[in-house]
Amino acid sequence: MDSIAASFLQTAIKRFYACKDLADKTFAQLQPADFFWQPNEASNSLAIIIQHMSGNMISRWTNFLTEDGEKPWRSRDKEFTLQFTEVNALLQAWEQGWRCLFDALSALTEDDLLKTIYIRTEGQSVIDAIHRQLAHYGYHVGQIVYLGRLIKNETWQTLSIAKGQSEAYNQQMKKS
Repeated sequence: MDSIAASFLQTAIKRFYACKDLADKTFAQLQPADFFWQPNEASNSLAIIIQHMSGNMISRWTNFLTEDGEKPWRSRDKEFTLQFTEVNALLQAWEQGWRCLFDALSALTEDDLLKTIYIRTEGQSVIDAIHRQLAHYGYHVGQIVYLGRLIKNETWQTLSIAKGQSEAYNQQMKKS
């Protein structure tokens, strides 16, 4: 694979792992009941977001190059109704979705990047589909982190540079 294609895939995989890592670090701070908490009736719980992301990943990345990413067996609307009551099963679905994504990405070749794939019959290049899903998952991971922050309140352990600590962080980075 040439350096541009290899670099694209490596950085895409790296960014997907970074998204997953933020969510996983959020989950590690939570109690089981926290996954089912909703700030209000109109909002999704972490469990709902996890269900949706897992369903999306399994649909989009299964037979990624050969089938429409919106599989006939997927029930997107059902993803927004609580399906899991135990956190372990919920997190197994989470891991299954990510495994499907990473397996599909690791199987791609340079020749695959400009192929046309379909999501809901809309044609797009593999590169565009990767960007589309990275944006989608980043959006939901942001929701996950925000909900985690709301739930933990004062006991939240930041996943980034703490407020007021940018200069100290930058100085530390220069030293290393």
